[in-house]
Amino acid sequence: MASWSEFAAAEPSLAAGIRALLQQYGPGMGYLATIRPDGGPRVHPISPVFAGAGLYCFLVNSPKRRDLERDPRYALHSYPPEESDDEAYLSGRAMPVRDPRTITAIAGALRASPDVDWRLFELSVESATLRHHGPSGAVPLAAAPLPIPIAQTWRAPSKLPRTLAMAG
Repeated sequence: MASWSEFAAAEPSLAAGIRALLQQYGPGMGYLATIRPDGGPRVHPISPVFAGAGLYCFLVNSPKRRDLERDPRYALHSYPPEESDDEAYLSGRAMPVRDPRTITAIAGALRASPDVDWRLFELSVESATLRHHGPSGAVPLAAAPLPIPIAQTWRAPSKLPRTLAMAG
């Protein structure tokens, strides 16, 4: 697992492309997939927040927040752009932020109401994918030759202890 800043340092152009798609309408917008108690998927729209060197989201008391509090695994997909079928995808773990200074700084910058029962989560990055489908999109309506989509993918390096990594 990597923080957003570690991912962005390792793959700056990929991180910039993903960030651009998540923020294409101004504030961050994406679809968050979580795991329900029965193991099934749950998908919700959210507004991911890039603040400082991290990627965060505010979640009110809701099924998606309870899902992440029970099982922090997530997947985040960008909203589809109006002019293309390009897409961005992240997966990792959403961990509650416990540092009061970080919470206060981000909540203050985004004017998060203290009267709302929200919690701030930081999204780590295990994998990241950015796909460009070209000007005709993923499924063109015309019978023109289909361009090959360009995909960039990154996976966080394993953080197994050295002795475990060598034991295989």
